[in-house]
Amino acid sequence: MSIAPIAPAELPEGWLLTWYGDDFTGSAAVMDVLSFSGVPSVLFLGIPTPELLANFAGYRACGIASTARAQAPDWMEINLPPAFQVLSDLDAPLFHFKVCSTFDSSPAIGSIGKAIDLAAPIIRSDWIPLLIGAPEIGRYQVFGNLFAVANHVGYRLDRHPTMSRHPATPMDEADVRVHLAKQTARAIGLVDMIALGRGRAGDALAHEREAGMEIIALDVVDKQTLSECGRLIWDNRDGTRFAVGSQGVEYALIAYWRDRGWIDLPSASSRIGRAKRVVAVSGSCSHETAGQIRRAAEDGFKPIVIDACRALDPDDWTSEIDRSVAEALKALGDGRDPILYTALGPDDPAVTAFNEATTGRDKQAINERVGSGLGQILKGVIKTAGPARVIVAGGDTSGHAAKALGIHALTAIAPISPAASVSRAHAEDRTIADLEIALKGGQMGTLDYFTKVREGHSAVG
Repeated sequence: MSIAPIAPAELPEGWLLTWYGDDFTGSAAVMDVLSFSGVPSVLFLGIPTPELLANFAGYRACGIASTARAQAPDWMEINLPPAFQVLSDLDAPLFHFKVCSTFDSSPAIGSIGKAIDLAAPIIRSDWIPLLIGAPEIGRYQVFGNLFAVANHVGYRLDRHPTMSRHPATPMDEADVRVHLAKQTARAIGLVDMIALGRGRAGDALAHEREAGMEIIALDVVDKQTLSECGRLIWDNRDGTRFAVGSQGVEYALIAYWRDRGWIDLPSASSRIGRAKRVVAVSGSCSHETAGQIRRAAEDGFKPIVIDACRALDPDDWTSEIDRSVAEALKALGDGRDPILYTALGPDDPAVTAFNEATTGRDKQAINERVGSGLGQILKGVIKTAGPARVIVAGGDTSGHAAKALGIHALTAIAPISPAASVSRAHAEDRTIADLEIALKGGQMGTLDYFTKVREGHSAVG
């Protein structure tokens, strides 16, 4: 892909933006938005060393992916401040704590409020923009209430078919202010769609700040409000270089920078062509991924069920991993691309069986074992059959799987689908280095997503 130069007279040199993502697929989505808009970006899968950062000199944005969305506050207290400090030390004009576009979180798991409270003393801001809406991926915020599109239908978040039934953080509140107020004592305000659409956003922002609001949610309903949000964030960043939100933050900045003529559209899109072989794994329980797996089977993929209940016992899980690798290799030998999965949607009896089996046990640790095991399956197949284009479905799953593969950084190479593109892996292991990998959140991608990744179909150009 040819990347359009950034006008140095308008945007500062060096790092423009840093971000910390609370899951891997969402972190990669930020990289995609920036990279395919002409802002070269790199995503690290852990806190980067100075030597690793030096390998990406000339890049304009960098982020760190984590599994914070699936973690308790105690874990956050240990792991977030060191990462925040490293990113803050890069002195970019803006630091973004990236959260899931469906805002799933709770005081006990993936607390966004806790993350804000930990970041605020390190990245000092006199106000914190909260921007979740992103029309490009079917996310809209109206008068503070978040809506998400599923199967071409828009749902208020507390009525969403997947998020209202999320196994770890079910969403029972659509108003982001009310939901976040359960996680932090900081005052939360709003600049609504009316002010944004009528050119009164600046006055509304000033009013909220004068009223003592520390966190200010920004409505997004269309391209106009998105660009105006980008202006509010970028032009009011003196002492306010900390933003919280989905990849909508980057969509908003890019929209504003384009409106000002500071960046142009990339001159060409990336095309990677059809893969010789594809290996896909899924730990997602979403309706969307279930439909995508069924469609992949219709398109010639070989579906292989993984029994996640066997992860309760480490030895049983090792045997299940070995069995899965053997079945995947057999499928490749038969000329078919394997797609290995733990469940077909939230109504799959496998989900009920897993929930019942893990009752009273450390479910978080078992989930991590499952995700890591999916990465081990991929690694086992790659070691025997050679490099492949791989796909990992599931936000939390992707983080554990990528770590199991030994990947230390990703760079975007092909925009297959918004928030679910193909990246290049950077790793010490030569069999993993340069691996083409797509990390897909449970609700992301079109129905034929797996086939598009196999064919290398670009969503741009």
